[in-house]
Amino acid sequence: MRSLTTTSLLTLFLSATTASAAALGLSVGLDFPGQLPISTADNDFPVPGENPLTFCSSPEADILTIEHVDLSPNPPEPGKKLTIKATGTFHKDVEEGAKVLLQVKYGYIRLINEEADLCEQIQNVDLECPLEKGKLSLVKEVDLPKEIPPGKYTVLADVYTKEKEKITCLEAMVVFDIKR
Repeated sequence: MRSLTTTSLLTLFLSATTASAAALGLSVGLDFPGQLPISTADNDFPVPGENPLTFCSSPEADILTIEHVDLSPNPPEPGKKLTIKATGTFHKDVEEGAKVLLQVKYGYIRLINEEADLCEQIQNVDLECPLEKGKLSLVKEVDLPKEIPPGKYTVLADVYTKEKEKITCLEAMVVFDIKR
C-alpha cells in the first residue's frame, strides 16, 4: 500500500487493529453467529471500492481525493493474506510535520489513541515525504495474524498537515467471529 497515503492509512488501520489486539491478548467469551461482513458506518460518505471505510465528513475539501480502495478478501480473515489496492490524488504536496491521529477500539475499550508522524509511518509502506501533488496508486499485501480476538473493532485515522489542514479522515469497523 504505498504509492499512496490511502494505502498507508489502510495499512495503519488493519495493522493497528490486528496487531494491537493480538499483542494485548484480548479475548472475550462472546459467541458471534459467524463472520459479519465489514460495513461502512451509518454515514453518507463511503470510500469508493470494496472496503469498510467511510470518510468522517464530506471529503470535498480534503487534500487527498481517494478514488478507490479495494480489499481482498473482503471481509478480511484472520490468518490470511489481505491485498489492498488503492488510488487517489493529492491536490498539493504533503510536507514533513504531517500527523495522523489514530484511534482503535475493541468494543468500548480503547486500544490505541495516539498521534503519529505521518512521514515516519509511510516509510513502512515504501513512501517518503514530501508526498507530491498528483495521482498515486498502490498495491500492498498484509499478513493478518490467526490470533485476532473475536469482536468488533472500530478505527479512526484523522490525517492533517503541520498547518492543521485536513488531508483526509477515515473510519472503519470490522467484526471477527469466534472460530470453532
